[in-house]
Amino acid sequence: MKKSILIYLFVIFSAFTSLAQETVVKGSVLDAVTNNPIPGVTITIEETFQSTQTDALGEFSFTTNVPLGEQVLLVEKVGFVTKRYPIVVNEGKTVDISGMVLDIDISDTADQFTISLSDDELNDDTGGADNISGLLQSSQDVFQNTAAFEFSSSFFNVRGLDSENGAVLINGIDMNKLYNGRPQWSDWGGLNDVVRNQELSVGMSPSNYTFGGILGTTNINVRASQYRKGGRLTYSSTNRSYTNRLLASYATGMMEGGWSFVAAIGRRWGEEGFQDATLYDSNSFFASIEKKIGESHSINFTSIYAPNRRGKSSPNTQEVYDLKGIKYNEYWGWYDGEKRNSRIKEVEEPILMLNHFWDISSNTTLNTNVAYQFGKIGNSRLDNNGQRLNEDGIPVGGGANPSPAYYQKLPSYWLTPAAGPNYEQAYLSEQEFLNDGQIDWNSLYQTNLENTGNYSTYILYEDRNDDKQFTANSILTTYLNDNITLNGSLNYSRLKSENFAEIIDLLGGNGFLNVDSFDGFQFDLQNPNRIALEGDRFRYNFNLYADVLSGFAQGQFKYNKVDFYASASVTNTQYQREGLYQNGAYEDNSLGKGEKLSFTGIATKAGLTYKLTGKHLFDINAAYITRAPSLRNTYSNSRENHNIVSDITEEKVSSVDASYIFRSSIVKAKLTGYFTKIEDANEISFFYADGIGGDNTAFVQEILQGIDKKHFGGEFGIEAQVTPTIKLKGVAAVGQFTYDNNPNLYLTSSDFDGGRRDVGEASLKDYKLAGGPQTAYSVGFEYRDPDYWWFGATANFFDNTYIDVSPLTRTSNFYQDSDGLPFNDYDEDLARQLLKQEKFDNYMIVNLVGGKSWKIDDYFVGFFASVNNLLDVVHKTGGFEQGRNANYRQLRDDTSNDTPVFGSKYWYGRGTSYFVNVYFRF
Repeated sequence: MKKSILIYLFVIFSAFTSLAQETVVKGSVLDAVTNNPIPGVTITIEETFQSTQTDALGEFSFTTNVPLGEQVLLVEKVGFVTKRYPIVVNEGKTVDISGMVLDIDISDTADQFTISLSDDELNDDTGGADNISGLLQSSQDVFQNTAAFEFSSSFFNVRGLDSENGAVLINGIDMNKLYNGRPQWSDWGGLNDVVRNQELSVGMSPSNYTFGGILGTTNINVRASQYRKGGRLTYSSTNRSYTNRLLASYATGMMEGGWSFVAAIGRRWGEEGFQDATLYDSNSFFASIEKKIGESHSINFTSIYAPNRRGKSSPNTQEVYDLKGIKYNEYWGWYDGEKRNSRIKEVEEPILMLNHFWDISSNTTLNTNVAYQFGKIGNSRLDNNGQRLNEDGIPVGGGANPSPAYYQKLPSYWLTPAAGPNYEQAYLSEQEFLNDGQIDWNSLYQTNLENTGNYSTYILYEDRNDDKQFTANSILTTYLNDNITLNGSLNYSRLKSENFAEIIDLLGGNGFLNVDSFDGFQFDLQNPNRIALEGDRFRYNFNLYADVLSGFAQGQFKYNKVDFYASASVTNTQYQREGLYQNGAYEDNSLGKGEKLSFTGIATKAGLTYKLTGKHLFDINAAYITRAPSLRNTYSNSRENHNIVSDITEEKVSSVDASYIFRSSIVKAKLTGYFTKIEDANEISFFYADGIGGDNTAFVQEILQGIDKKHFGGEFGIEAQVTPTIKLKGVAAVGQFTYDNNPNLYLTSSDFDGGRRDVGEASLKDYKLAGGPQTAYSVGFEYRDPDYWWFGATANFFDNTYIDVSPLTRTSNFYQDSDGLPFNDYDEDLARQLLKQEKFDNYMIVNLVGGKSWKIDDYFVGFFASVNNLLDVVHKTGGFEQGRNANYRQLRDDTSNDTPVFGSKYWYGRGTSYFVNVYFRF
């Protein structure tokens, strides 16, 4: 009897023990070369898409809702080759797969940023739509990779959106500029090896650091303890922006005492890139130091200093390109035996950052950051408006436009009815432009030296903005359980931006009279007729202040079949202008502090992923955002007065996308449809216009207010590992990006009575937005040999690229005479043809890339090279209509000429270019 009871109890105990046993999958990941543990590796069970990351010891585990049977673990980390490990999971058992190894990605794809991107493409003054949003998103997504590495040189914009719609952070600190909402990439340029550790949230997907934008979030992690121990030396050569690059970096890893150090130093330089006289001179310095304090605290200090100078290239009319070719650049001329560029962009903005990481518990972390960024951005140019005072104290003088491509120096000008036509002078102008066509620096010096009192008619000056920005934030993350993650943050930024013009070279003269030569206004009434010297501020001088306080909260929920998230943020933004000059054209509205503006932004987004099976997933995201306009688009003419854009309000952004995702051991594919609408946006432009209210000419500020834009389309990416060594890929992006209303337009100018002229609505609805190709396709392959060499080729096709239209010519000013009545010779059919938006020709670009790496003991040597635009295809990447022909008669008469005098200006893509990279890693 007792024996039977004991057997019964044993059976019951065994049953309960069996039921109590957990089903566990655990393991570790090591570096294939050093056998060191790799932290931050993402481990995903493909059937359910449950994921986790390895800890500091390279270990991971799954303990909840672990699927049974045959499973596949996806093991991936940026910089390493992704691997898939098959496992068999039995109920109540532990699967231990410790010692999985990852190989360094021999293709070194992170360096392809240098192949596809350069500083001139990463800034908005090239005229191509800035394609920055998502450019650094080198991820497992074939579409994102292709947009970054293949489409970027054609100024392709993901979903037709500018980079202000994406967020870039360094260690959780927002790096998007308050002035225009865009990141200044060159602030950390040339530091590829130490800014490659990026945490990416594509599109509206959630980020653990910030609410982000509708194009996603990139957080660059520069925490010293997160770098793999070792060093690297890199040399690169190219013919794109710079010609040479050197970079050295070293990381100590975690040392005794809890210290970690990382340092990098780099240099990029060249006399000129693909365009003439586009010099490049850049140095880069980076240091990150981390101290681990106990088990829970760590403090990291980072400094980044990347001063850089580069020569700009000019957009040109087709007449100029036909005469001089696509490498022509009007901004330079010979001086003292060297090419001297008048348009130099100089950026020098050091970043200092202190981060505190606190592991409050095993499930909760608090990351507190403070950053200070200061320095300058300068853009130089020539001024030909210098005057002198005559015997009566009246300013006189001013010189001819020094631009060699100024319209009166080109042959087309001499073939207009107004000029003759003068065929002899047209021929002489053509020959002079063909034989020279560059700035005559010597004549500028000579003119200044011959002036009475040697006052400068011509000077070289710099438009400057010197920013000082302080940022602080705290980011809380807590894992309530294996299914629920909560994030939240508080952020504060304070900006003081000094804006002024500074003389950098008097070109042989003794001084420059600080007076508006066109209208005779004093730029500074408190210091009339001041003679400005080299290093002096002149023309305009004001400060802009911005205070931004924001907070966001987010919940992420992950289950076997469904993942979803919801996020919300609130932002208060305040702006104020302080004028340091009393401008003579705006005596009562320029000096001192102007009105303080306040905007409230409210944003929310949510998304859901439904996992039908491990191979088939459906994803949907939606967002609604109200945000403050940028500083740039808030003040109509901040250089001269306090005026604010009329009826200014917060911009509204609504967006939704839906995707079908297929993933198998061989094929990965994603098909996405999206729709985005932007409302109440503003745009401000500055130019000379002929035909304002009839035949008048004026330098105007064009304010386009209350703009609505519509973006919709589809994206498709597919890649197939058809053999262990060959991968095929294809990508398609088809969109339609248009104005969605007829926004209001008004002009401001000191030439107008009252300083303003309303011209009503601009009929822009359904015109295409200029932002690179709206259609792009790519097909390619990649071969990776087991002996660590690889080769790839892609063919990329672009279509539906449109010119940026002039809004002023689509207003009532276009057809009205000075009496307000329509022109008596107005022809509606001809007008419709004149206002038809230009569409550029489609084109195909073929790119090649390949490389090889060698392992020598514990060292690696690598080489790769690329050729872009192998077939040397000549193609336009962007352009804009000149606003000079502001009315029907002006535009009609100009376009009737064989070669228009004020034709559209264009940017052409580069011809065949190369990039070669050699590195040594130890």
